[in-house]
Amino acid sequence: MENSQIEPPADARPDTFYFRILDRIERIGNKIPNPAFLFFILAVLALVLSAVVSWADVSVVHPGTKETIKAVNLLTVDGLHRILTGLITNFTGFAPLGVVLVGILGITVAEASGLIGAVLRVLVMNSPKRLLTAVVVFAGVISNMASDIGYVVLIPLAALMFLAVGRHPLAGLAAAFAGVSGGFSANLLLAPTDALLAGLTQEAARILDAAYIVTPAANYYFLAASTVLVTVLGTWITEKVVVPRLGEYKGDVVADKLERLNADEKRGLLYTGIAAVVFVGLILWGTIPDDGFLRDAKTGSLIRSPFLTGIIAIVFFGGVLFGVVYGFASKSFKKIDDVVHAMEGGMRTMSVYLVLAFFAAQFVAFFNWSNLGLILAVEGAEVLRSLELGGITLIISFVILSIVLDLFIGSASAKWAVMAPVFVPMLMLLGYSPELTQACYRVGDSVCNIITPLMSYFPLIVAFAQKYDPKAGIGTIMSLMIPYSIVFFIGWTLFLVAWYLLELPLGPGAEIFYQFEAAPQ
Repeated sequence: MENSQIEPPADARPDTFYFRILDRIERIGNKIPNPAFLFFILAVLALVLSAVVSWADVSVVHPGTKETIKAVNLLTVDGLHRILTGLITNFTGFAPLGVVLVGILGITVAEASGLIGAVLRVLVMNSPKRLLTAVVVFAGVISNMASDIGYVVLIPLAALMFLAVGRHPLAGLAAAFAGVSGGFSANLLLAPTDALLAGLTQEAARILDAAYIVTPAANYYFLAASTVLVTVLGTWITEKVVVPRLGEYKGDVVADKLERLNADEKRGLLYTGIAAVVFVGLILWGTIPDDGFLRDAKTGSLIRSPFLTGIIAIVFFGGVLFGVVYGFASKSFKKIDDVVHAMEGGMRTMSVYLVLAFFAAQFVAFFNWSNLGLILAVEGAEVLRSLELGGITLIISFVILSIVLDLFIGSASAKWAVMAPVFVPMLMLLGYSPELTQACYRVGDSVCNIITPLMSYFPLIVAFAQKYDPKAGIGTIMSLMIPYSIVFFIGWTLFLVAWYLLELPLGPGAEIFYQFEAAPQ
């Protein structure tokens, strides 16, 4: 009698110990209350902790200003007044809110017109599928030079691209999120963040050396090389871990059929191409000349220019322009009302995010008002300083501290404003350059972004995922992204250690070591 063992289906997911751990994390994470309710609970917890820490009379000295920082009790009459008067402005002033909504308004016009679908079909039918993941991760890393465009545009677009080629859309979402947020510090081009952090590093360095200069390109060589590293690691994790774990997509969202463009669609792309040339030409006119109208009016700089700080507005105008041109040229739009209806539809899909953002904004505000974040950051920094570590151990420990603090303070500049005055001078005294300290911080600041629900855009990623899996929650995203965080931490930290051992320059004129000379007595 022949062996009648049943073979598993071809699309069956491997049943490995590692996948079972991630599944358990997902189940536990998704048992956490609805993300909106979770942020409500966290907001209440922040209020209670503000009272407890205040009653315990906990205080720290800010390493930069030397000001004594005490916990602010929000469970008081003054606290109640602040909550009541700030409830609306907390929401309307929530940094990601306007960025997301304005960006989505423009993108939904392009999507509803059929432009995005047509472009995807052209890309998918004319590009090697094996390079799709690498392209998505790389595009995510590069998008960081343009503010928050990666979160608003690339992540949902990557999910659509994966779905269009018959792959699980959440794998595309994860790959893009890993590039945009997990690879936040890597880039081939300088970004506003480089200038902001360099300024804080320079001020901290001048505590010891009043003439020390840190340029925005202080870590450029290291971060440019890191772009390749993050792209390779992100692609490998997606293909070897995320895609096999997700298996075949069996959701209700149907990808656009990959058919050749018809005459109307070709005409639409032609007219859109002409509009794109004009639009890009205007941008180049405003950015390339030293006196370009999109550069900083006072300094002529492009780093802190209206172009980069207003990139989401440019995305909005571009999305509307291209969508309208394509829509009317391809006859998918018949009247101007179709454009307005497209925007309305986009806002309807963001209703989940609006509710999440309201409660997330309250929690972030309460946490900041109470000074709990500052206290945790300063105390954590003091612990690391007290360990008196050196060399490779110090580098690794500092990266880990940055990761831990990232769980409590999402803003890269806010954390560095607290950490830099402590660690930059301290490591200078030990013989390490301010540029090396900043590089260590940037690695740690990046790798944890994708697994902390307190990151500003985390609720938006959950909302994107729910389009393809209505049951998706915080646990779903965390279980998808934990492999990236682990591998990014190990790979990127080892890369930094190798850079340190080889004593390679971190950027133009930025060496690993610093020779401290005490002032003559």
